[in-house]
Amino acid sequence: MIERIATKPYDDQKPGTSGLRKKVPHFKQENYVQNFLQAIFDTVGKGERETLVIGGDGRFFNRDVVAIAIRMAAANGYGRVIVGQGGILSTPAASNLIRKRGAAGGIVLSASHNPGGPKGDFGIKYNIENGGPAPERITSAIYKKTKAIGEYRIYSAPAPEFLTVGERSLGDMTVEVIDPVADYADLMEELFDFGKIRDLIASGFKVRFDAMHAVTGPYATEILENRLGAAEGSVVNGEPKEDFGGGHPDPNAVYAADLIEELMRDDGPDFGAASDGDGDRNLIVGRGIVVTPSDSLAVLAANAHLAPAYKKGIAGVARSMPTSQAVDRVAKKLGIGAYETPTGWKYFGNLLDAGKVTICGEESAGTGSDHVREKDGVWAVLLWLNILAERHESVKAIIESHWSEFGRTFYQRHDFEEIDTDKAEGLMESLRDRLASMAGQRFGSLVVSEADDFSYKDPVDGSVATGQGVRIVFSGGARIVYRLSGTGTAGATLRVYIERYESDPAKHTQDPGEALAELISIADSVGEIKKRTGRSEPDVIT
Repeated sequence: MIERIATKPYDDQKPGTSGLRKKVPHFKQENYVQNFLQAIFDTVGKGERETLVIGGDGRFFNRDVVAIAIRMAAANGYGRVIVGQGGILSTPAASNLIRKRGAAGGIVLSASHNPGGPKGDFGIKYNIENGGPAPERITSAIYKKTKAIGEYRIYSAPAPEFLTVGERSLGDMTVEVIDPVADYADLMEELFDFGKIRDLIASGFKVRFDAMHAVTGPYATEILENRLGAAEGSVVNGEPKEDFGGGHPDPNAVYAADLIEELMRDDGPDFGAASDGDGDRNLIVGRGIVVTPSDSLAVLAANAHLAPAYKKGIAGVARSMPTSQAVDRVAKKLGIGAYETPTGWKYFGNLLDAGKVTICGEESAGTGSDHVREKDGVWAVLLWLNILAERHESVKAIIESHWSEFGRTFYQRHDFEEIDTDKAEGLMESLRDRLASMAGQRFGSLVVSEADDFSYKDPVDGSVATGQGVRIVFSGGARIVYRLSGTGTAGATLRVYIERYESDPAKHTQDPGEALAELISIADSVGEIKKRTGRSEPDVIT
């Protein structure tokens, strides 16, 4: 029986760059989840008896919302829902399922790299039929619905259990519970030369993958240990936990410090990697070197042809605006297109669908290709392993060779977290007010060549996104970028991106902090960070 439940709207259900994210207690307010899901169902166009994919990263509250989503899907006319066993699906695996099964879309439950637990973060995102995050025209329409909602529809019976694989029903709707790993692992085996990677590992090459007690544990175990022959225990922290084992599932130098420490030892593993809460981000570490996400994107683009899926070359590359320009230099040498988009994976979808690009990436540890419409942490790890198996060089040697050929882009991101929102917005507004007069100004030894508030016109559908971050570009190409993050749930996070290009190989071994010292100082003075926020140091540097 379908019930229509009266409800009242909330005024804070505007999706950010990756869906709606709030603290768990906030989501637990009366009808908060139901309102947002109904707004999604009321917004997205679908044919009768369509298929919907449902799953998430297993964080606290995941199973509760999966059950609600199943009941509401049944009440809103879906003919089939495909659910990951136990409510688990990595974000790239969900994208693959939507595409493979011809689903109308998917409900992806995740707050990505944000912490979990009863007082941690939770998130709901809608992915469209191409497997990618809903574009802004859809998320804006969803938000509009949330502000006027008066009722939601839900099936009165409880959701069928989804802890075991198999089919069951809820009213007229089929609930198909699947192994969350198998389809994704099969796709990876199609893309990469598993035989050569197996041979590399069999030769004594040691791999360490830190799943951070997040969703990729089962995926990495099946692929790296079971299919590629890495030693048992090569995947650490592999059991997904509702609170990520009390850790922070963000694969960076702060939260993956144990992995990095191990790779810095002379007798450490040859290759290390980590992924985040929902499996779409990655950290790559070689013995003696941590690879920045921007460098990783550039190296993968330059070497993608070594993997079977990309042996004919790549059509083009895309990066988010704050991501370093290292990959642009690869694209120029390859003679392919390079696109600069706003932050948010949804902006890559049209470029991928139109065949304009093959590989995309963001400085926030997200890398992916046209195999799905999400960034994909395990995919990036496997492409690296395929490259290593073909080149028979260490990670460090490959990076240094890349710098020698293309030059090195020194790069850092400084995060100032949980700033008072009014102060953060005031800082950005002050920067925007000064942009028109900034060109030609000298700061230390650097002269501003241009300054703007980044806007983007999609080359496929002509849609426009404005206010995407303040860019200050200096003569010689050095850049400082300021933007407020759309992925936090408390206060505001100011992100400052700092980069400088160096063509001289003799200077490539310089410490990034030293190479960027002048720009770091300029970033504080121009942005008035300490003056406006009281913060003299960032909370996190990546």
